Amino acid sequence: MAAEILTQNGVQVDLYDAMPSVGRKFLLAGKGGLNITHSEASELFLSRYGARRAQVEPWLKTFGPEALRLWVHEIGVETFIGTSGRVFPTEMKAAPLLRAWLHRLRAAGVRFHMRHRWQGWNEDGALSFSSPDGDISVRSDAVVLALGGGSWARLGSNGAWVPLLEQQGIPVAALRPSNCGFNVSWSEHFQTRFAGHPLKSVVVTFTNQEGATIRKQGEFMVTATGVEGSLIYALSARLRDEIESAGAAVIYLDLLPDRELPFVIAELARPRGSRSMASHLQSRLGIKGVKAGLLRECVPAPDYADPARLGAAIKALPVRLIAPRPLDEAISSAGGVTFEALDERLMIRSLPGVFCAGEMLDWEAPTGGYLLTGCFASGRAAGLGVLAWLAAG
Repeated sequence: MAAEILTQNGVQVDLYDAMPSVGRKFLLAGKGGLNITHSEASELFLSRYGARRAQVEPWLKTFGPEALRLWVHEIGVETFIGTSGRVFPTEMKAAPLLRAWLHRLRAAGVRFHMRHRWQGWNEDGALSFSSPDGDISVRSDAVVLALGGGSWARLGSNGAWVPLLEQQGIPVAALRPSNCGFNVSWSEHFQTRFAGHPLKSVVVTFTNQEGATIRKQGEFMVTATGVEGSLIYALSARLRDEIESAGAAVIYLDLLPDRELPFVIAELARPRGSRSMASHLQSRLGIKGVKAGLLRECVPAPDYADPARLGAAIKALPVRLIAPRPLDEAISSAGGVTFEALDERLMIRSLPGVFCAGEMLDWEAPTGGYLLTGCFASGRAAGLGVLAWLAAG
């Protein structure tokens, strides 16, 4: 995005990438259907950026969800709004968009240098790269660093840039998993029986140490190590922060969000005759499979004889999360170059002419198009920052 803004304004751009081809994480993001952005109202959209809303909002004021969608159309890719409000390319894939975009950039004069891994600055202040032809040095009028976060290292975002900036005295908040799964101490039986099973139509409620409560409906997956999926990802920043401060985070699952507690208790209290409790739960409340397994995993056996206690568990089943999954497994990462180190143009204050963009900045967003929109918009903001810097120089 920075390259596009600059070439449109007559600036010669050289783009260096450590990987054999560009956009590998972008392609992975589109593997299951590229969720470009979201169509929800502006105020709600901006709220998705949490504590960093104030820093992200200026990017989105000039290049928000609607502008991004129009830009995709200009490249020649049509989009549609899904039932959830998420925006996708008509073909659902990232590859056609990336191909068309790269063709446009090359036609505009952007020069691509693949398999060039940035090694920092040399003693003369030039950029240093390792390349297939050996180590090289590059001088430029301005630099945009868009080095990614720390998740999915095999696609290029391995966080190796962190010490390179810290050596220059630039403050970098530690990279942490975001949009990630969490570990739960499942029993061996439950893990073996239900890993890979989706929990559908549930409500998760979470209250942190400060008393702030969030309640969200959706679905997620039971895994061999714990839980993951869209509903968990939506809460992951809060859950991660709670684990860091308190050592664990307890979520409460409503397994029957469409039924009130008195109804659940009344159905459980009906005589079951010779039927097993499993048959009773299934026939009276439709609870079976992984939901029934979760109850067995988390509810003490004596509570099954008490409809009030069992009903309360069905409506608010506690599940203790003990750790986020490793950073490299996360969809994205939190942490990065702090905004205090940057000016309003995304230029590093202590390194005039060096700008940062994308996931390497200290912000995070949930899945649903918010992360991609922020990355696109920050790249554009950095490009505009370079133009302002060059004009002032």
